[in-house]
Amino acid sequence: MVIVKSQIHTKRVYETPTKDDGTRVLVDRLWPRGVSKEKARIDLWLKEIAPSDALRNWFGHREERWEAFNKKYRKELEGKKELIERLSTIKKKGALTLLFAAKDAEKNNAVVLKNILRS
Repeated sequence: MVIVKSQIHTKRVYETPTKDDGTRVLVDRLWPRGVSKEKARIDLWLKEIAPSDALRNWFGHREERWEAFNKKYRKELEGKKELIERLSTIKKKGALTLLFAAKDAEKNNAVVLKNILRS
């Protein structure tokens, strides 16, 4: 029996894809500006798992709202268990990279998803 140790990465969609990325999943509701589908090398666009438009607009990537955003987004994800399970299934097969367009690499929805998938 082969045990696959899965790795979960987060990466800006604007960064160059690498072989270590494994399955590349875009987790934003909107397609990133100026990125072609060929250049992005996205295996799956799971826009349904992204924060609601209302939550995304409220957060606005304001650092002082990060903790509240984290809690509110986790609450939204409680109703999307099948999408979390889909990502869990992918990560069991090998590396998973959650792609996002936000400038802040430490405070965005992909980071929240990564933490959920690791727990």
